Amino acid sequence: MVLGLSAALGAAVLFGIAAILQAVGSRKVPTESELDPRRLGGFVAALLKQPAFLGALALNLAGFGLHFVALRLLPLYLAQAGIAVSLVITALLATRLMSDRLSALEWSAVIGVCVGLGLLAVAAGDAGDSAQHHGLTIGIIIGLVTIAVLGAVASRSQHGVSTALLGLLAGLGYAGVAISARLLQDGSMSELVRSPTLYTLPISGALAFILYSLALQRGSVTLATTPMIALQTITPAAVGVFVLDDAVRAGWWPAAIIGFLLSAAGSVVLVRFESVKPQDVPAGP
Repeated sequence: MVLGLSAALGAAVLFGIAAILQAVGSRKVPTESELDPRRLGGFVAALLKQPAFLGALALNLAGFGLHFVALRLLPLYLAQAGIAVSLVITALLATRLMSDRLSALEWSAVIGVCVGLGLLAVAAGDAGDSAQHHGLTIGIIIGLVTIAVLGAVASRSQHGVSTALLGLLAGLGYAGVAISARLLQDGSMSELVRSPTLYTLPISGALAFILYSLALQRGSVTLATTPMIALQTITPAAVGVFVLDDAVRAGWWPAAIIGFLLSAAGSVVLVRFESVKPQDVPAGP
């Protein structure tokens, strides 16, 4: 438990810093970028020319290594709740470095999300056993296709709401990473290679990373990050409890429910107030 929590918090610090570097790199790419197969190669190539973006990529990869350890040792909702600490780090850095300005209500919403996710963490029981789940694997594949289609539609808009929607879709993509990591089986290399989740894991991560980059182009870092963190935490938490036999501590169901509601409410408040602000995003390199 201690090793898993330490890994999750270490990953949160790396992810929080990476979000700012990813925002810097993404905003130096033309804002007309879309999740369009005909333009995706050029968009990715432009991102890879940005040193800040390469730094974000390196930090994300290092963070995922720690996150993977947490996912294998902790219930999904506890591992994901630890990652949610990155929201505070990102919000603090964004207000200092990215000219994001949060009102008292919005800071309260950020705190509410973190407190809610903290309640989910303390309600955590034992992690269920890792096991193949063909229905869940099929669901991840269908979900990836759906996320890609919705992301292509949302990326056509420059409105603040599209920032939140792209962040939300990125969160669902990262949820696919967490669930895929949990479904990976310990065994021989031949068994691992035959496992569909070995492939859904990197595809989910790549799709989420691109969607988050598109979200960061369009609006504030906080607006893009909050729904992403909330969805990448709550979705695997629900899957872990209801499908993969992750336990909630006896008598802690009310705290888990309150934590869920706080996280959801805080996310809605931030999306509502941040999305109506005028967004000052550089239009070119």
